[in-house]
Amino acid sequence: MAYQTWQDKLEDACREVNIAAPIFQIVSDRRGGRTAWSSTVTVYGQAHSARFWYDGKNLHNAKEDAAEVALQWLGQPTGSSASAGSGSSPASSPSTAGAATAAGGRGGW
Repeated sequence: MAYQTWQDKLEDACREVNIAAPIFQIVSDRRGGRTAWSSTVTVYGQAHSARFWYDGKNLHNAKEDAAEVALQWLGQPTGSSASAGSGSSPASSPSTAGAATAAGGRGGW
């Protein structure tokens, strides 16, 4: 079995439940003389934030983190114990946009 990134898994999960592909956005926060980077991903109209902030050379990890959070919201098993929020997801209520709270926080920097 080939290795799949969280981003790939999220795209596959969106296809399985017939919703639009995820849309990633990179965000930054100036911290003293450095800039911290993170990511959000929008799935089914709901934005999900990465749990951590990353150094610029690790932007891929920020997108992976956000994708894992969104997968948890969709009800997909990720093997992670981190909570992605509460509310409905498209997997449980396809007729609504869901009310999950995106996992935020500024840990990891």
